[in-house]
Amino acid sequence: MTPVRDVDADFLALPLHALADAALTAARAAGATHADLRVHRVLTQSLHLRDGAVQSAVDGRAVGLAVRVVVDGTWGFASGAGLRVDDAVATASAAVRVALALRDLNRDPVILAPEPVYENAVRVSDYAIDPFEVPTAEKTDLLADWSARLSAADGVDHVTASVQQVKEQTFYADLAGSRITQQRVRLHPQLEAVSVGGDAGFDSMRTLAPPTGRGWEYLVGDGAGPDGLWDWDDELARIPDWLREKIAAPGVEPGPTDLVIDPTNLWLTIHESIGHATEYDRAIGYEAAYAGTSFATPDRLGTLQYGSPVMHVTADRTEPHGLATVGWDDDGVAAQSWDLVRDGVLVGYQLDRVFAHRLGLDRSNGCSYADSAQHVPIQRMANVSLQPDPAVDRTVDDLIADVEHGVYVVGDKSWSIDMQRYNFQFTGQRFFRIENGRLAGQVRDLAYQATTTEFWGSMEAVGGPSTWRLGGAFNCGKAQPGQVAAVSHGCPAALFRGVNVLNTRTEGDR
Repeated sequence: MTPVRDVDADFLALPLHALADAALTAARAAGATHADLRVHRVLTQSLHLRDGAVQSAVDGRAVGLAVRVVVDGTWGFASGAGLRVDDAVATASAAVRVALALRDLNRDPVILAPEPVYENAVRVSDYAIDPFEVPTAEKTDLLADWSARLSAADGVDHVTASVQQVKEQTFYADLAGSRITQQRVRLHPQLEAVSVGGDAGFDSMRTLAPPTGRGWEYLVGDGAGPDGLWDWDDELARIPDWLREKIAAPGVEPGPTDLVIDPTNLWLTIHESIGHATEYDRAIGYEAAYAGTSFATPDRLGTLQYGSPVMHVTADRTEPHGLATVGWDDDGVAAQSWDLVRDGVLVGYQLDRVFAHRLGLDRSNGCSYADSAQHVPIQRMANVSLQPDPAVDRTVDDLIADVEHGVYVVGDKSWSIDMQRYNFQFTGQRFFRIENGRLAGQVRDLAYQATTTEFWGSMEAVGGPSTWRLGGAFNCGKAQPGQVAAVSHGCPAALFRGVNVLNTRTEGDR
């Protein structure tokens, strides 16, 4: 892949190849049959404003090296902040000592699925404006201007604004001969308008722009164009009216309800009920931290009816501007795309090289990731997405037209799901009544509730490619010690029949 931009010169100036030579030579001499070195640098900036005033502006920089080894079928891992050749040798030696200390306890020898060698491979994510090259004052001025627009509207009492930006750089080398350098940038901007108006009640409304694997052009580009950028002017102009209408709206009537769910809401349901459930380490009970295990166990692979026949879910490490998009994972495996659910049936999992071998596959699908040099790579989520209808480009209006009485759900908010990824409920930002195939004003206090297979089984139709949108999160947590990964989820709008709806206000008063 030809980079759109170059890897930053100051990262390339680090003694990357000398560190790799030293660490890998030391590991081999100590008896390692596999060894890899990862130099990992993460640059961050977080800006927060309240009512146009800067509350915090925090810059971060973390860099270090990590070495993994396999000795006598047992993993060893060590890391450190030093970037001298002596540090690399010491870290490799420490990793070998860890493996030797653990081998008598290991009853499951490590076997890695094979992978080709990638020599001097480079990937830089697709972005136009490096956010770390934009002056902080320019960024805060933009957020302050947007905040002022919202604050000037009737009924808006407070406004918060924020943007998080990350640049992640890695250099990977292993005994097989791979040497891979990568750089990727991601952003998460967000504004929220808050109303605390007396008899009308308290509520809020925030922007729905998803976090993205783009640069600063995401905030200053032409959002009206076909390039996937966000139309900030339009959304900021409409939020106050949506908020006023929401506050005055009646509560939803509980019970079975037809739902048209917008991609700005459905991405989170995909993340929780499919993304986590199809992580192979959860499915076999190897991992349970943060989100539990999974009902979608390997004995049900190829037979579990996950949803209706229109359900086609893919995992993808190559999705343009996806938060989990890479060229190669932290096992040195090239990025791929594959099916998780096809025709409504569970057909695949997310894997690293160890789990691929355990499942009897010839190759990993590239889901190994560590969020820093201080953490060992683990199996993490790809960009997991529901595919649109390839034959009919149904619009949101087309889906709404098929509903006599129902609700159109827009934007994510709170959620809850059990430790098997099976029983859940989700709320949203905005809920519009559907009457006789048309929108008929907002309702409020809605949560939809189901089991995973009931919910996806009730999906009657998916929108076409014109409704497909990439959502996602910066903060997916997993493991102990905890790690955080960014991941995207694409989906079209979709129509679900007879989903149980709760009135959260009524439920809360019980």
